[in-house]
Amino acid sequence: MHLRLHNTLTKRVEDFVPIDATHITFYSCGPTVYDDAHIGNFRSFLAADVLRRFVESPLCTLRTNEGSKHDGSTQTSSTHDGPRRVTHVMNITDVGHMTDDAEGGETGEDKMAVAGRRLLEAKKAGTLPAGVEVNPSDPHQIARFYEARFKEDARQLGLKLAIEAVNDPSLMPRATESIQGMIAVIARLIEGNYAYVVGEAGSRVVYFDVRTFPTYGSLSGNTLDALKEGEGGRISATNQAQKRSPADFLLWKEDRTHVMKWMSPWGEGYPGWHIECTAMSIARLLTNSEIGHAGHAAHTGSVHAESMQTTLAHAADLTRVSLPTGSAIIDLHSGGEDNIFPHHECEIAQSCCGFTGGTGSFARTWFHPRFLLVEGTKMSKSKGNFFTARDLFAKGIEPAAVRLELIRTHYRANANFTMQGLDDCRRMVERWRRVVDAHPVSLAHGHYADAASTLDSMREHPLAREFALAMHEDLNVAQAVAAVNGWLNTLGVPTRADSDVLRMIDGVLGVLELERPKANVTEIAAYAPGVTPDPKIEELLTLRRDARAKKDFVTSDRIRDELQAMGLAIKDSAGGKVDVRRA
Repeated sequence: MHLRLHNTLTKRVEDFVPIDATHITFYSCGPTVYDDAHIGNFRSFLAADVLRRFVESPLCTLRTNEGSKHDGSTQTSSTHDGPRRVTHVMNITDVGHMTDDAEGGETGEDKMAVAGRRLLEAKKAGTLPAGVEVNPSDPHQIARFYEARFKEDARQLGLKLAIEAVNDPSLMPRATESIQGMIAVIARLIEGNYAYVVGEAGSRVVYFDVRTFPTYGSLSGNTLDALKEGEGGRISATNQAQKRSPADFLLWKEDRTHVMKWMSPWGEGYPGWHIECTAMSIARLLTNSEIGHAGHAAHTGSVHAESMQTTLAHAADLTRVSLPTGSAIIDLHSGGEDNIFPHHECEIAQSCCGFTGGTGSFARTWFHPRFLLVEGTKMSKSKGNFFTARDLFAKGIEPAAVRLELIRTHYRANANFTMQGLDDCRRMVERWRRVVDAHPVSLAHGHYADAASTLDSMREHPLAREFALAMHEDLNVAQAVAAVNGWLNTLGVPTRADSDVLRMIDGVLGVLELERPKANVTEIAAYAPGVTPDPKIEELLTLRRDARAKKDFVTSDRIRDELQAMGLAIKDSAGGKVDVRRA
């Protein structure tokens, strides 16, 4: 049993074989911080997070280049005691993502300018959140405002790399702080005759020549012949006059009037959207030994957390990177299915031509979760079914329920996010918590400390085996969650091993580790998170207390049944209060 994933590039489910099974390199396309991220964005981000967590988990087995298996440990197959390491990087796009990116990104507005107008209107209307001070005319302030909100939402939803980035900001590099790296990559492409400059000084543009990369279109299925005819949403007639081929895409545009601009060998201007991910992923994910040296043989996974300053120095060193022809540069690359074309198609072309001799796939495996529907239809503000993560938090919906609702459908199926589904997930979370709460935590610093719950015995636990089987087959979270719930249906009083195995599984799902809402306590009851004290409930609990004091158990039982009919379960606690939770 080993991990198999659907690779968008090959269009099939295949063994995931990393460059180095002890250290996985993973790059995810992140948000454009011109607005709050919506739940569709987070569906993609969280699917990547679950993949990362499973690859790190002691439950995950990988195949290596030699065809043997690696279980995330340096010990023998019978004594594995820890997960492998994943370096997961996500970019923050704060420049260069234009409103017309589907047509090439040359004539539209930078999305940061759009955000500025929206914030200005909100400021005039007095609808900015309390305490927020942001200058709508300063794109850098706008980016930092929305970036901070995204990272806060991401941490609340348990996005592991956002949590790690608090201490290592290089894991979430900003496009605006990686401009020199982009310029270095563009210069390499021009030097290798993969890119060309057109126009006179003052209006120069650098394009990538797609004809120099014969496999362009392999990821998306868009052939160059089809693109010449205007298919794929890639061609705008107004931008074609200077191009060698209609499908050539923008790397740099000289434009002194742009809202954000930098000096370059091709004039003052801004980068195309696609180039940032090549520069940032290679600068952050290659090891020190690969900067200026040939081959992946030195890819030992020995990179430690780097400061942003060190990463920027690496970006400047991109001119010295040398890799074998056709080699994969990173192990995993993810993004929403809308990133497949043109964004990821262009990333592959420029990365391979810039660093691996004009052939290859950039990443070994391309991972693309499908779109999210809300109540069965596409999200739309006009339909009232458009939600950001913080919209849901403001409604009192706990992050654990939101996360579970977003991850529990197979990533290659369109998930249908519903309010009923959220409530179902809340109930699941409460049920799972009762199991892990049955015994004190026996985990210390990521290791299973209790002698009765060693890794080997936990891997052999029936639930662990069934969960791992589902996850190894193309990350089937739906089947894995069903396995957990089916196991709970047959579980009596949970043992410590039961509690610990569910904790280990949650290391992959990332639900139970999230902060729990605080219980509401009244004079008579302690209401579990998600249950709001209500005068009717309080009245019934008071009547029940009085009935029990008179030993009128018929009335007491009748009130209990009435509460159960309201969807509530009650339990008398030692302190004299009644614990109230959802049934």
